[in-house]
Amino acid sequence: MTEPTWLTYIAAIGAIATPLILTAFGAIGWKLRSDIERRHELERKLRDSRVDIYNQILEPFIIMFMTDAAWALDPKNKSKDKMALGINKALSLEYRKHAFSLALLGSDGVVIAYNNLMQHFFNQDEGVALDDKATRMMALIGELLLEIRKSMGNESTKLDKWGMLEWFITDARRYRNRVV
Repeated sequence: MTEPTWLTYIAAIGAIATPLILTAFGAIGWKLRSDIERRHELERKLRDSRVDIYNQILEPFIIMFMTDAAWALDPKNKSKDKMALGINKALSLEYRKHAFSLALLGSDGVVIAYNNLMQHFFNQDEGVALDDKATRMMALIGELLLEIRKSMGNESTKLDKWGMLEWFITDARRYRNRVV
């Protein structure tokens, strides 16, 4: 019988180690894949929840910024004051629940933009001209819409806060040029 050489030992170790190494790499790969799939599924569910919350948070603003002509076209709105309805929605318990959900589930950028908008309403300065207040409020709403857009997957958008308003605020470009 011949004596084993160092190559025999390496071959024996390799024969034992190869399946173990391949199994370990397979397990690591499976773990990474399942973690990525789980994260994607959670992000999908979170996105669905965010869409609903964002819609609920924006509803009073949608009502208040709707043109009077568009408001009057809907027979359900006959004899209803859109500003009063929008304000009442924003002050309701249901709206506060949605705001809490936003604080918990919204992206950081959306929560910060929403906080800035709410602070604007909470801290109205009596000495500021109404036109300046309106400009500031529109800029803050535009920022909120922009942050919502980014949180929904459009991080590299070329739009700015005023670009987010132009489609529904007739004179948004006039306000864009004001400095407040």
